[in-house]
Amino acid sequence: MTDHLLLLHRDVLAAMRHRPRNFAKLAFALADDEEPTGTDQGNFRDRVTAAGAGDGLTALWHRTLTGWDLAEQTDWSTAPPRTDERRTDAYDRLGFDTTLRKILNHAVPVFKEPGPTIISTTPTWWYSRDTAAVRSFYWTAYEQLLRRKGWSDAAVAGLDEASHAVVERLADPTRPDAYGARGLVVGYVQSGKTANFTGVTAKAIDAGYRLVIVLGGTLNLLRGQTQRRLDMELIGQENILRGADPDDPEAVIGVDYQDDEDWPEKFVSHRGRPSALGAFDIERLTTRDNDYKSLATGIRALEFDKQVRTQPLYAPDNLHRAAARVMVVKKNKSVLSKLITDLKKIGGPLLSEIPTLIIDDESDQASVNTTDPKKWEEGKVTRTAINGQLSQLLGLLPRAQYVGYTATPFANVFVDPGDGDDIFPRDFLISLPRPTGYMGVQDFHDLDRADESAVGSAERAHVRGIYDDTHDDRLSEALDAFVLTGALKLYRAAHAPSLESHFRHHTMLVHESVRMAEHAALALRISSLWHQAGYTSQEGHTRLAALFTSDFQRFADDGLPTPASYEELRPHVSRARQLINSGGTPVLVVNGDTERDYDQPDLDFDRTPNVWKILVGGTKLSRGFTVEGLTVTYYRRRTQQADTLMQMGRWFGFRPGYRDLVRLYIGRAEPAGRTRTVDLYEAFEAICRDEETFRAQLTRYATLVDGKPQVTPAQIPPLVSQHLSWLKPSARNKMFNAELVEICSPGEWIEPTAYPTAPADLRHNAEVWRPALASLDPDPRVFVTLPEGDQGSYTRYPARTAVLRHDQLLGIMRELAWGRPDLLNPHMKYLSDASDAGCATDDWVLILPQTSGVTSVRAELPGTGPLTLVQRKRNALGVFNRISGVSHRQSAERIAGRRPLCEDDPFATEFHQPRRGALLLYPTVDPSLGAPAKLVTQGAIDPVKVVLAAALIPPAGAGGGQVTGLRFRAKDSTRSGDVVISTVG
Repeated sequence: MTDHLLLLHRDVLAAMRHRPRNFAKLAFALADDEEPTGTDQGNFRDRVTAAGAGDGLTALWHRTLTGWDLAEQTDWSTAPPRTDERRTDAYDRLGFDTTLRKILNHAVPVFKEPGPTIISTTPTWWYSRDTAAVRSFYWTAYEQLLRRKGWSDAAVAGLDEASHAVVERLADPTRPDAYGARGLVVGYVQSGKTANFTGVTAKAIDAGYRLVIVLGGTLNLLRGQTQRRLDMELIGQENILRGADPDDPEAVIGVDYQDDEDWPEKFVSHRGRPSALGAFDIERLTTRDNDYKSLATGIRALEFDKQVRTQPLYAPDNLHRAAARVMVVKKNKSVLSKLITDLKKIGGPLLSEIPTLIIDDESDQASVNTTDPKKWEEGKVTRTAINGQLSQLLGLLPRAQYVGYTATPFANVFVDPGDGDDIFPRDFLISLPRPTGYMGVQDFHDLDRADESAVGSAERAHVRGIYDDTHDDRLSEALDAFVLTGALKLYRAAHAPSLESHFRHHTMLVHESVRMAEHAALALRISSLWHQAGYTSQEGHTRLAALFTSDFQRFADDGLPTPASYEELRPHVSRARQLINSGGTPVLVVNGDTERDYDQPDLDFDRTPNVWKILVGGTKLSRGFTVEGLTVTYYRRRTQQADTLMQMGRWFGFRPGYRDLVRLYIGRAEPAGRTRTVDLYEAFEAICRDEETFRAQLTRYATLVDGKPQVTPAQIPPLVSQHLSWLKPSARNKMFNAELVEICSPGEWIEPTAYPTAPADLRHNAEVWRPALASLDPDPRVFVTLPEGDQGSYTRYPARTAVLRHDQLLGIMRELAWGRPDLLNPHMKYLSDASDAGCATDDWVLILPQTSGVTSVRAELPGTGPLTLVQRKRNALGVFNRISGVSHRQSAERIAGRRPLCEDDPFATEFHQPRRGALLLYPTVDPSLGAPAKLVTQGAIDPVKVVLAAALIPPAGAGGGQVTGLRFRAKDSTRSGDVVISTVG
């Protein structure tokens, strides 16, 4: 039955060309004479109100309204994107009444989720929303499949926006002159990067890219997973069958996926050969089980049918009728060598016409050149094998666009930007937002907790520390947690059948060492513990009941089925144990250097119906390998590279229906040498802070100013920070040499966290601060912190205050001893210029909070009155995670002009002046020295036990010449010996 209303709305919106216009006028002009009622808003209101899931008209308006919500540049609205005001402007132009607006807002809420952060050269804007709408065959099919899989409107809209942002920064596939863009997309560990590059591939081939090469990991297992994902969600049944009758057993002999339990139901169907539907087919040059071997038909495999043979393939008349070719290949020297050899046989004239997209999954693995430039021959770049082959591929295919994908971008942004043949993301760097439903850093680390000595809610719910290796390493408890969570999943599936699909796999990961011999010994120990656990005995049930009551029941999600007592859960424990022990062993060792080490049925999460196993391994269980159903992790391995450590965080990811059951058992005192230990949980928190800082700074400088970018990708390297001196951002041979000279930050917090530990330095710093402390007003002022969004209660805190001249504070800062002066120098460069072109500062309000709780301790330093001591915990080598108290920042921000003044905070209003900054100072004691009260003698404390730690915020926008920006000093290989200074404003 024809949906006339839907067809009319499609025609009307197409006529608008993605710019809202009066709907009624266009509908009247386009409506059939037989369907005049289609122009009436009442019919539209009734249809949307009654619409159920999957209604085509509602989906059409969701895409349209969300597109208008997200548009960065419009000539029809001055309201910013992602706001109610932008939506109101659209409704005004459409001429919709109040009732219809309310109904649409309920059906299609304003899209306010954060979008991707984009650092790029100036885009050419060839790929507009209009262009995308004209040719969207494969994207539309992919979008519909995602909705059938249960993706929310917001999730689909977010993917649409992020993938569009990538494609519009590629070169126009129809441009006469060849150009190969280089870009990098940064996601989160196990956060759905594959979904993004599948969306990018769909949009790119719709737009005209006709050869897609996906570099899908370094193992057949990973390559096969990527191939299957693209076949299932993008390429589709008809392109896989290539005309074979699916109901004829003889016709489908040798056709992929005939043994796959998801075929054909979960594979996208285009409802006919795309070429017969006015689109184009996709030809697969690799299959699920077969990596690239050779172009089976030689040159003919890349021969494209041209409608106009006298014109090149990239001419629009030829391009949009030609079939696309897709291959998924391993990052393997022999495989890539075969591909390069075959391409060379085809020759340059044909290859130079093919718009090509190369997607490099896990692009910081194997792809980066790690040779030492000091050892290169004069004037000649020496490349590692994979990097050299990538360079050759890009050279053979002049229209090739390279897009790397990774969750750990540091190695990629350290590539020499002057090496034009390398993979430095010279054109764009896109940071994807944290997806809805993703379980990441904030779910395991309480980054904003006010009291660092206390355990935060995230840590309390999900993290179980391993402290004592001699008496109890908690491995037995972790096994109990694995059995218990398996039983809880079975219980939930029984009480809420819709959750059952999420519990197909249930896994535990044990990662202690990189050594294969230790993996075998560990697997043997786990098997022994398993068989001694007595899960069917009364003793075993008693132990599980105690763990259920003390742990999982306490932190259970109230919105999910959870038994009121262990007795309700007990029947499911036996079944969980059986599933885990299927095949006679609960343990699977995953390591080795050859493919056969990974050719295990229980490692294939796609083909194996239920994987309920304990996986023991090392590096091979980290990068690129998705451990489906991961619920309990036991992690004790140390590494010295932040990106390597982050990739081992397999506990990050999507955990629908069981995120409250996720547990991380992690080493809190792992040996690191003869006398030192390392807190791995603390190390993860440090690199998470580094990554969040990296993303935050990208966000800060992503906004175009007068249509031009503030920062280009070549200026990204200095934004990479390092909190723990033993934990480098990446391996040394991947790090690009760049120095950040200045950070201009009006109204932005400057919070040094690296302070000295030597007693002489601490005593010296106390002396340097002594005159300022002596000038503090003895009568404290009371500052007020108000709840965000007028929710919750306000807090008050007293503080001693003083006003310091700008030159006085600069003198103090310069004379202090610092743990990492290199991190402070770029800020000092900015603070040293007090003019309007610099920090525009006359003076500073010094604020020393005075807390009065049970744990508060007051003490005097030499020459000062009583001060309140605070506790802040250092990281492994003397670096604090945070200095300022969250509840103390608001008043300082009001003084500095970052927040509006407020009558409820009168002393902040009194102190505020246009050219005045604010500084929070904390006499800090490390808990490792003992309780503050025990360090105080007769009301005084030795200054060698105190760090005077500061956080300061310069005035926000006081001077007309103030600009937020960066200043870099970077070495570029194309300018040997030169120093390039680039000021960004």
